[in-house]
Amino acid sequence: MNATLTDIRTRRSCRKYLPEQISDEQLNAVLEAATWTPTGKGMQTPQLVVVQDAATLRQLSILNGSFMGWGPDKDPMYGAPTAVLVFTDTTVPTGRDDSALIMGTLMLAAHAVGLGSCWINRGKQMFDTEEGRTLMKKWGVADKYEGLAICILGYPAEGGTHEPKPRREDYIIRA
Repeated sequence: MNATLTDIRTRRSCRKYLPEQISDEQLNAVLEAATWTPTGKGMQTPQLVVVQDAATLRQLSILNGSFMGWGPDKDPMYGAPTAVLVFTDTTVPTGRDDSALIMGTLMLAAHAVGLGSCWINRGKQMFDTEEGRTLMKKWGVADKYEGLAICILGYPAEGGTHEPKPRREDYIIRA
């Protein structure tokens, strides 16, 4: 089977990571793959911010968890040492679609280079807050952007991934 199709079949969300930081080579490969993601009219409007600083990751985790009613002792980012924040250009009709496709590319590329990944929701809520907007400003993300999601990356720890559920029989309808 083609390597790309194998990666699609075998990639799983990882919810437990080793504390070791990923290599620059792996990170750069994943990020470059993201830049080749198709976007509406090839405009390449999403913006990515990479966070590897432990204090900022903790801040993002607490902010994200607050929308779930979680306290600071629960980590919705599962201890991942790297986060790629994906921002959507709100002035582009295909902005959210483009950003969602980038999330998929990030996760597949991570799997291809031996990393675990997981899509973390609530990016819009996080970056609609005063704290979130302050972070965006600090990183140089323009006001026309909103958060979509976070792709966490790291080396999977034991028990971090699970076997896939069987595919539904009615998943595809041929008309």
